[in-house]
Amino acid sequence: MVAPNGVGVSQFTEALKNGTSGITFHQQLKDLNFSCQIGGIPNVTDELQSKYFTDLQLRGFNSSGILYGCIAGIDAWKDAGFYMNPDSELDYDTGLIFGTGTSGVEKFREAIYKLDDGQVRRLGSTVVIQTMASGISAYLSGMLGLGNQVTTNSSACTTGTEAVLMGYDRIKSGKAKRMLVGSCSDHGPYVWGGFDAMRVMTYKHNGDPEKGSRPMSASASGFVPGSGAGALVLESLESALERGANIYAEVLGGEVNSGGQRQGGTLTAPNPEAVQRCIKNALKQSKINSSEIDVINGHLTATSKDALEIENWTKALGRKDGDFPFINSTKSLVGHCLAAAGAIECVASVIQLKEQFVAPNLNCEDLHEDIKELIPTSKVPTQSINGNVDIVAKASFGFGDVNACVLFKQFIP
Repeated sequence: MVAPNGVGVSQFTEALKNGTSGITFHQQLKDLNFSCQIGGIPNVTDELQSKYFTDLQLRGFNSSGILYGCIAGIDAWKDAGFYMNPDSELDYDTGLIFGTGTSGVEKFREAIYKLDDGQVRRLGSTVVIQTMASGISAYLSGMLGLGNQVTTNSSACTTGTEAVLMGYDRIKSGKAKRMLVGSCSDHGPYVWGGFDAMRVMTYKHNGDPEKGSRPMSASASGFVPGSGAGALVLESLESALERGANIYAEVLGGEVNSGGQRQGGTLTAPNPEAVQRCIKNALKQSKINSSEIDVINGHLTATSKDALEIENWTKALGRKDGDFPFINSTKSLVGHCLAAAGAIECVASVIQLKEQFVAPNLNCEDLHEDIKELIPTSKVPTQSINGNVDIVAKASFGFGDVNACVLFKQFIP
C-alpha cells in the first residue's frame, strides 16, 4: 500500500481504523490558480525510494505513479513470502496485471521542454519506459522476474478493481498459479488540472484540507484528488496452502461491464441499469446471496452521484433501510486516487476482513438527505466498528461508463 495517509500495510491499517486523513494543502496548486488547492500525495522519502531502486534506476527517474506502483507491488510480493532477487530464475507460474491511467506525466513534460529546445539527444534512455502506459508492469516484472502474462490495464477509476478480476480469471482458468495485481496513479497538477477545469473537485476547503473529502455528505462539493498505489498477490488456494502462505482473504468472484453510455449513462455518468446488473452478476458469479454481504466499500466520490450509487446498491441487493449493509468510502480518508482508487480500496476491503472491523467515513456526520431516505445513518459509520465481517463487496465505477464489482470473503481454513 502506498496511500496519502499511509505507506505500507501497517501504517495504512492504523490510519484506516482511526479515520486518519491524508489530504493536505499544496502551494503549487494555488500558484497555478487551481480552484481546488488540496490533494492526497503519499509521503515517499528519498531514503525509502533507495530501499526499492538502485542509484542507476533512480537516475533521471521522474514518474511518481511507477514509483508508487513498484513500492506497493514489491511490498505485496515480499509479504506473500517471496524475495526480490535480480539473479532469480524466471517464474513462469506468476504473472502481473498492474493498471494505470496516465503514466509519467512529469517525465513527459520534461521531455517536451527538451525537445522544444532541440535537445533530443538529452532525453535519456528511460523516457520511453517511464511514459508508456505499460511502464509500471515493465518495471515490476523485471524487478521480480515474472514469466507469466505481464500487462497493464486502463479503465479510468475502475482500473484497480478490474485488474483484480482479470488476475482472478487467469488463475481460475488454470493459466497461472499466482498473479500480482493492482493499480497506480501519478500525482500533481498535470494529472489533476483537467478535473479542476471540469469543476468536479471541491474548492471550499483549501484552508481546512482534512475536511475536504466528504463522500455521502450533504455538504459535499466535489472530490479531492489523490494518488498512490495498491497491490495484492492472488494465488490459487492449493498453491497458497502448499507453501504455507499468509492468507488475508478469499476472492469469491466478480463482474466487469459497461453501461455503453446509454439509458442515462455518459462519458462521466453511470448507466444505473448497468451498475445494478454488474452488482447482481458479481453476486451470481460468487455464488452468494445479497443477504450475506456485511460491508460495502463503495466508489462514492463526494459528488452529486453518491445518492444514485446508494440507490443502485439498494436495488441491486434488494436491501434498504435497516437491512442495508454497512457502507464506507475510503476516499473520505485519501481522496479520489483516480486509476489507483480501485486497488487502494480493494486493499482497504481486505484489511477490514483480516482485522475484523468496519472502517469509518470521515466528514459524513451530515448524511445527504436523499441517502437518508434510503438507508439509516447508522449504516454509514463515522467511527470504526469492531465485529464479525465475513463478506465485503467492493465496486468501482469509472469515466466511460465502465463498472467492476468484486466480492472478498474472510478466509477460514
